[in-house]
Amino acid sequence: MTGGGTWKLKDAVGRKLVIYFYPRDMTSGCTRESQDFRDLAAAFRKAGVDIVGISRDSVASHERFAAEEALPFPLLADTEEQVCKLFDVIKEKSLYGKKYLGVERSTFLLDGAGRLQREWRKVKVAGHAEEVLEAAQRQ
Repeated sequence: MTGGGTWKLKDAVGRKLVIYFYPRDMTSGCTRESQDFRDLAAAFRKAGVDIVGISRDSVASHERFAAEEALPFPLLADTEEQVCKLFDVIKEKSLYGKKYLGVERSTFLLDGAGRLQREWRKVKVAGHAEEVLEAAQRQ
């Protein structure tokens, strides 16, 4: 978590929760996705929704990224991939013909009791945060 603290799912009990998994801090797509959630954070709060971003980056990397982008929600460091594996977002990817395991951009919407309401896999960044907000407002 940013700030080196801990965050638990029970911290969001009674509120809807958006968990978005992204590959890497400070890369173009991940920055844009985080900025989009940041820019809609007030609308999410008004709808009773908390936001949490998760990647395999370190706490120090998250702190720099969150500060640079003025993110008003926590970024969780899943360096051991425990949460990534729980949500099944570690997938085989390919870059320049090389195969590797990485985080597949994915978002999950949970209700106030922590039950999964909707999931988005293989997310394309453009318009995604708006789509998640609309779904959260309908829940």
